[in-house]
Amino acid sequence: MKTEEETAVDNLIYTVETRKGFEEAVRAVEETSAAKGFRVLHTHDVSGTLAEKGFPRDPVKIVEICNAKAASEVLNRDIRASVMLPCPISVYMQGGKTYISTMMPSAMAPMFPNAGLEKVAAEVERTVLDILNTVRG
Repeated sequence: MKTEEETAVDNLIYTVETRKGFEEAVRAVEETSAAKGFRVLHTHDVSGTLAEKGFPRDPVKIVEICNAKAASEVLNRDIRASVMLPCPISVYMQGGKTYISTMMPSAMAPMFPNAGLEKVAAEVERTVLDILNTVRG
C-alpha cells in the first residue's frame, strides 16, 4: 500500500522508464513533442551545468515544451499560472537506466480554483503523457 506522500507524488509526477539511451531519449522527446504540436523552447543540460560548477552527476536534461494555444488560454484565465509554464519534461539516468518524467498539468488546476483550467489542463496532460508513452517505446 502506498503512503500518502507516494500517492501525492504520483498525482503530481508521471515517470516512465525507456530502453533508449539518454541522448536518444532526449532527441525523441524533442522530436515527438514537435510532432504533437508543441514547440521545444529550450533543452537545459542540468548535469552539464552542475559539472561546470564542480558537481558531477548522472545525466539530466530538462526539455521545456509549449503549446501556444493552450498557454494563451491558461494565461488569459489567470496570469499567475505563468509560474507553471512551460511544461517541463525531464530525461535522466539513475542506476544505469534512462527515465522520462513530467509534472502532471492537471495538478495546476486546483492551484487556481477560480480560473477554470481543468479542461485545458486535461487536454495538455493527455498529449504530454502521450509524448512520454510514445518515447518510452
